[in-house]
Amino acid sequence: MPPFSVLDLAPVPEGFTPSDALRNTLDLAQHAERWGYNRYWLAEHHNMVGIASAATSVVIAHVAGGTRTMRIGAGGIMLPNHSPLVIAEQFGTLDALFPGRIDLGVGRAPGTDQRTLRALRRDPTSADTFPQDVLELQALLAAVQPDQAIQAVPGAGSNVPIWILGSSLFGAQLAAMLGLPHAFASHFAPGALMQALQVYRERFQPSAQLDRPYAMVGVNVIAADTDEEARHLFTSAQQSFTNLFRGARGKLQPPIDDIESYWSPHEKAQAMNMLSCSFVGAPKTVQDGLETFIAQTGADEVMVAAAIYDHSKRLRSYEILSDVRGAMTTVA
Repeated sequence: MPPFSVLDLAPVPEGFTPSDALRNTLDLAQHAERWGYNRYWLAEHHNMVGIASAATSVVIAHVAGGTRTMRIGAGGIMLPNHSPLVIAEQFGTLDALFPGRIDLGVGRAPGTDQRTLRALRRDPTSADTFPQDVLELQALLAAVQPDQAIQAVPGAGSNVPIWILGSSLFGAQLAAMLGLPHAFASHFAPGALMQALQVYRERFQPSAQLDRPYAMVGVNVIAADTDEEARHLFTSAQQSFTNLFRGARGKLQPPIDDIESYWSPHEKAQAMNMLSCSFVGAPKTVQDGLETFIAQTGADEVMVAAAIYDHSKRLRSYEILSDVRGAMTTVA
């Protein structure tokens, strides 16, 4: 049975502040470590009042400092927003502080809108050089070469593991070509999942970092003691995805009793298509769904997101999932 990990956007629920969200992030990470999750990743987004992880490397330091053994990383850093040297220095510093525990997942999307991209002082076409930027980042994190004029300090020689994130065939192809692990964002963009996994595995070229393909898949899991309660909690995520189509991004909303009155049939179809890799229900319901999904994808690791308004219920969802995984290992 593949390991399970946590993807956290440090959600800011309605009525709460980023400070609350960051406290919740550390609390969830500490619980996740005790429950046996493999790694804990945070994601870079900008100009979004409902997400508190914009300064991703800072939040990683916050979480790594409050945990002891679990791998902590970025899922991911949106590399077009930054120079590779700055990211090498940041993650080299994290590795110096928390040796052997840091992951660096990178993606080519901006993680924001075009106006905010300009505010980040980046060229809107910078995503076009993503493959070259990844190679530069690799070189900066590798051992210093003779006559190398520019070094990441800290960073050089750290060999912080790099992952390629993706939601299309592009990331799968690049990860395969460079021989890097690949994380597919099927928790919100499931359309190309199976094709991307096939391309990645068929085209993979071994590298110094990785000798065979390693694919992580993203899912949403909302687990509760009953199917009914889980479906109720899931309405927070359903509202969030509906609001994306309305251009009304905001804080994470509390669950509602009747989601059908919230969205139109067209919005429902769009949102549920994006959320199709979601497993919502009581333990047995979640277990059955995940067992089928893992068998279909052959995932080497499962990265789990859970947009749940109430922090205690979010903790409970991940606790249930850790028990579910334990049960799955006995039947795999």
